[in-house]
Amino acid sequence: MSNARQRLSQVQSHLASSEVDIPRGRESILQKSPDDVVVTCALRTPLTRGGKGGFKDTAAADLLVHTLKSLISRSRIDPNLVEDISVGNVLAPGAGATEFRAAALVAGFPETTALKSLNRQCSSGLQACVDIANAVRCGMIDIGVGAGVESMSLNYGPDAVSEFSETLNKHEEAKNCKVPMGVLSEQMASDRRITREVQDAFAARSFQKAEAAQKAGKFEEEIVPMKVKWVDPKTDEEKAILVDKDDGIRQGMTAEGLKKLKPAFKEGGSIHAGNASQVSDGAAAVLLMKRSTAERLGQRIVGKFVCSSVVGVKPLLMGIGPWKAIPVALEKAGIGKEEVEVWEINEAFASQCVWCVKELGLDESKVNPNGGAIAFGHPLGCTGARQVSTLFNELGRTGKKVGVTSMCVGTGMGMAAVWVKE
Repeated sequence: MSNARQRLSQVQSHLASSEVDIPRGRESILQKSPDDVVVTCALRTPLTRGGKGGFKDTAAADLLVHTLKSLISRSRIDPNLVEDISVGNVLAPGAGATEFRAAALVAGFPETTALKSLNRQCSSGLQACVDIANAVRCGMIDIGVGAGVESMSLNYGPDAVSEFSETLNKHEEAKNCKVPMGVLSEQMASDRRITREVQDAFAARSFQKAEAAQKAGKFEEEIVPMKVKWVDPKTDEEKAILVDKDDGIRQGMTAEGLKKLKPAFKEGGSIHAGNASQVSDGAAAVLLMKRSTAERLGQRIVGKFVCSSVVGVKPLLMGIGPWKAIPVALEKAGIGKEEVEVWEINEAFASQCVWCVKELGLDESKVNPNGGAIAFGHPLGCTGARQVSTLFNELGRTGKKVGVTSMCVGTGMGMAAVWVKE
C-alpha cells in the first residue's frame, strides 16, 4: 500500500472511531472548548415606564453611554481590545446609527472600535448579540459587544413606521406587515380561543413573580443604577434622580384586579394594558469573546453562547414566532425541551406567550420565573440583550445550567438562542 493510501486509511479509521465518542445533547453543550464563544459580562439599566418613568426624559444614546461605561467598569476589559459593537434599536431614525457610534466614543471606546446599529424589530437586542457571537466564532473579531437600547418615551409613535408604497399595498401578505400588533394579537387570541381569563391569570402571575423577585433583590446584580435629569410633570421642575430599579412592576396585582381594565384594541376584546407588554425605556449590553481569549485576559466567564435560530411566520401570526423558532434552536443544540432549565420568553402579549408555552409543552414553572415584559416592560430594541443578563443571573442563583431566550418579532418572525451558565 502506498504512503498516501496508508495515510488515508489512518484518517478514515480515526474519523470512524472518533464519531462514536462525540458527546451528544446536554453533555456536549456543557463541555468546555477554547473556541467556545463566552459571555464575560452582561448587564442592563433598570426598565422604566414610557412617558412616565425615570428615563422619560433621557435620550436612548445617553442610556447606551451609561450601559457601555458600566460594561467597561464591571468587566475591567481594556476598551482598546474591543473591535466591534452591535446595537439593536427599533424606533430611532436610522436605528440610531450615528448617535450610537458617538455614544460608544463618549463611553470610552476608541475610534478603532467599530459600531453598527440594527433593527430586527423585537429581537434586535438578541440579533445584536448573535451577530457579535458569530463574528467571534468565525474569526472576524476577537472581542465584541452586543447591546440593545430603546427610548419609547421619546421615539414611540406613528412616525416610527413609514408609509407603504402602492406596490406593497397591492400584495395581500405584504400589506399584513403593517397591521398593528395589538390588533393582530387580538385576532389571534380569538382564533386560537385564548380567553381573557387565561390571559389575565398569566399576566397576574407575571406581576406577582416580578414583585417577589424585586423585593428579594434578584434583579440587583444585573442592574446598573443611573443618575438622570427628570422633569416633574406636575410642576415642570427639573430634578436629578437616581433610577435604580424597574418602575413598571405593579404591587399586589391579581387576575381579579385586571378584570377591571377595558380592552385596548377591540370592543369586547381580551387584550388590555394589563396583559400586554409595557411601553418602556432601557438599555442592556453583553461582552463576548472566545474562551481562550477570556482566559488569557483573566476575564470572569459568566456563560457561553451555544446557538440561535431565526424563522419567519405569517405576518398576522407574528405571536407564534417562539413556537417555531425554539424547536429549531434546540435541534441545532442537540437537546430536548426537557433539558432546558430556564426559559426567558418575551411576553409581548399574554395571549401569544400562553399559546406558545402550551403548544410547545413547556413546564410553565420554568418560564420567566421572575416575571416578564408584562410586569417590567419591553423596550423594543433592548429586550433581547436584557434577557441574557436576566437568564444568566437566574441560572446562577439556582445552580442551573441550560437556558433559552426567545421572542416573537413584528411583521411575522421568531428568534431563539441557547445559552449555558458556567
